[in-house]
Amino acid sequence: MTQPRFDDEEDDVPEWADRIKVNVAGEVRRRRKEMGWSAQDLADECERLGHPIPRNVIANMESGRRANLPLVDVMVLAAALKTYPVCLIFPVGYVNTTQELPFQNLVPTRDALRRFTGEEDVWLHDAGLIPDFDHHDRLVRTATACLEEADKAAFAARTATNRAQQEEAERRRTEYGDRAISAKYELRHLRVEIREAGGAPPSLPPELGDIDLPEAEHDTTTEERP
Repeated sequence: MTQPRFDDEEDDVPEWADRIKVNVAGEVRRRRKEMGWSAQDLADECERLGHPIPRNVIANMESGRRANLPLVDVMVLAAALKTYPVCLIFPVGYVNTTQELPFQNLVPTRDALRRFTGEEDVWLHDAGLIPDFDHHDRLVRTATACLEEADKAAFAARTATNRAQQEEAERRRTEYGDRAISAKYELRHLRVEIREAGGAPPSLPPELGDIDLPEAEHDTTTEERP
């Protein structure tokens, strides 16, 4: 696709903004009709959620007469329509191509959505603590699954009817126990790194409550006298 020529930058920015508003408006209308709702039904649901959006505002948005579209409205409309805000902004499957930023070519809507959510890495873009939180979730799943399997193996060892079954159960208990310890060790260090970066780690399930070390006591030693 040939890069369009822009003679007036100021005039082109609304063109991009309008495209995004058209995406949202079209998906709100499609989703509303799919649910069998009128514009008033949608307005009532937005009010129930605590952020009223009048019926005439919804109608103006869907018809393209609304001048602006606040992010908070997109969030509440998505919740009211039982979907995700990003699905209104980048409606994959319903809009083939879209524009991510002003002065850019059209791209597949799916690609734009993946970059918007951080699913696709973008060179030199900072994803914040999202990768750490994703890694944290994986480690929690691994640790809890291994603890569960270790408990099952321990029970199997206690109830084994012969030596061979008991030895196999003990082997599995040790294997899963070691894997759980390894995952918990990684979690402990990852949570320290998150805190050192100024973040707050996610909460842990009760079975992993021993991962965090007690907070270091404040140094109360008195200064040595000269």
